[in-house]
Amino acid sequence: MALIKTIKGKSPKFGKHCFLAENATIIGDVEMGDNCSVWFNGVVRGDVHSIRIGHNVNIQDGAVIHGTYKTAAVFIGNNVSIAHNAIIHGCIIHDNVLIGMGAIIMDHAVIESNSIIAAGAVVSKNTIVKPGSVFAGVPAKKIKTIDKKLIEGEIERIAKSYSMYASWYNTN
Repeated sequence: MALIKTIKGKSPKFGKHCFLAENATIIGDVEMGDNCSVWFNGVVRGDVHSIRIGHNVNIQDGAVIHGTYKTAAVFIGNNVSIAHNAIIHGCIIHDNVLIGMGAIIMDHAVIESNSIIAAGAVVSKNTIVKPGSVFAGVPAKKIKTIDKKLIEGEIERIAKSYSMYASWYNTN
């Protein structure tokens, strides 16, 4: 069973049909919608600020979600995939977004809908990623505008796949 911990009187809250891997860690002021998953070694640590996660969000193996004390909460919209070993820190991620493997999103960054952050990218503090953008690099910069093929072939496909993968495991 996942490590679910209350801190400072705040306990995580989960929607329906969420999968939490046995060694996932979810702490404190966290609210997660329906059909979400936190995979092996994933950490969602709402100890210093709130974390709000929409519906159909997958937080893959080794990803870390955290905020900054009193200054930067985390908000993640619906239909978001956060790939392996990504770090989401004190930022806002809107709907239909793919965060690539090992990407880092820093405080007060905003990733608007229908966007992709490439594997290994570092989105600097206060960066605004406009809707329909693909950002890559260190620091991350816009490399192209997303097309319908990328939205369907990557963002939607990965989100749907992780819902299917989660169904293979016991759900909470």
